[in-house]
Amino acid sequence: MPNRTIAPPIKDAINFDIILKPCTRFSLSNGVPVYYINDGAEEVAMIDFVFDAGNNYEKKSAIAAAVNHLLKNGTRNKTAFEITEGFEYYGAYVSRKSFNETASITLHCLSKHLKELLPQIRELITEAIFPENELEIFKQNNIQRLAVNLQKVDFVANRLIDQYLYGAEHPYGRVSSKQDIQAIRREELVDFYQEYYVRAKCHIFAAGKLPSDFEQQLENHFGDLTLNENIPAVSFPRRLAEERKHFLEIDPNGVQAAIRIGRPFPNRQHPDFKKAVVLNVLFGGYFGSRLMANIREDKGYTYGIHSYLENHIEESSWVVSTEAGKEVCDDTITEVFKEMQKLREVPVNAEELLLVKNYMMGLNLGYIDGPFQIISRWKSLILNDLDENYFYDSIRVIKEISAADLQGLSNKYLVPEDFFELVVI
Repeated sequence: MPNRTIAPPIKDAINFDIILKPCTRFSLSNGVPVYYINDGAEEVAMIDFVFDAGNNYEKKSAIAAAVNHLLKNGTRNKTAFEITEGFEYYGAYVSRKSFNETASITLHCLSKHLKELLPQIRELITEAIFPENELEIFKQNNIQRLAVNLQKVDFVANRLIDQYLYGAEHPYGRVSSKQDIQAIRREELVDFYQEYYVRAKCHIFAAGKLPSDFEQQLENHFGDLTLNENIPAVSFPRRLAEERKHFLEIDPNGVQAAIRIGRPFPNRQHPDFKKAVVLNVLFGGYFGSRLMANIREDKGYTYGIHSYLENHIEESSWVVSTEAGKEVCDDTITEVFKEMQKLREVPVNAEELLLVKNYMMGLNLGYIDGPFQIISRWKSLILNDLDENYFYDSIRVIKEISAADLQGLSNKYLVPEDFFELVVI
């Protein structure tokens, strides 16, 4: 019998071995790659169809997002209401999301209903018609939403900092205006749909307790479609803003300002990226970070401040984001740069570094907790042209990175002259 008066030993998370469960891979007869995790305690399934159909590929602003949203708003044989009713009858949920390089259609449902629901997904991919009345509703809603958002300092700041870091014509910096939305024509949506959904480059990701004939079901419904076309990658030059400091007042009576401080950074393929992820957590990536301890806890300038590496495929940026009272904006920016200086000049102590490492290892344990989370890890790797070695190298970096490594990285990247500053009131 164990002695229950003695507490069990505490084991640091960095001492755990984290294993990324392999995903099953196969291809449909048309060459479409499929990746799935067949696991889970509940009879539920998720299937994610990811198309190379982000705003990288649009010839006019707002087209990619409009096409993706309106996929579910009418086909040759069904109205928007009938499509929604068809999924809801089986307790299923279909979401659409549009990003820079990719756009997705994601189905969540009970596993036993896949046979009835996959034909409905096929219908969205092959028979969407983008009715004029649905397009008009989409325009009205998005123009109204944009008008409301443009009164919010954080929304405006997010748009502008991306323009400064990538350029207004770059997909990562491009934004939609009221005029862009009003100018959308149905013919443009149909053309984009035919080019990037009907004749598409698609990856399929799935997870959950999948039926035994899952592969055959996918083959039956999607194996004959042109979903593995050679769509050339599109590349855009990065054009940084000439000025480094920017100020915009959208409300003369505003009392709170949005602050963004950012610099360009390489993507995940760069050898410094994995180490920078650790440095970012220490700097401003979690509640116990340097920025939170100073600017929130000590100075009380803000309710929250965080830094992050942007989740883009081609290029990235390192950004600090917060909202603060307009009278302390300058002081907040000064303190951000002070924290950068400390990281450049003083090595992080062993206790703080261990705390960050344990926190990050705990996050990674959560990232592989269940089939949906596991396939999400695989999806991120695959879409960024990486493999499981990248995952394990990232874990190794967390365990082995030293204070000297972080100090060297800080001197290389946390340099005030490389950062753009933006304040929006």
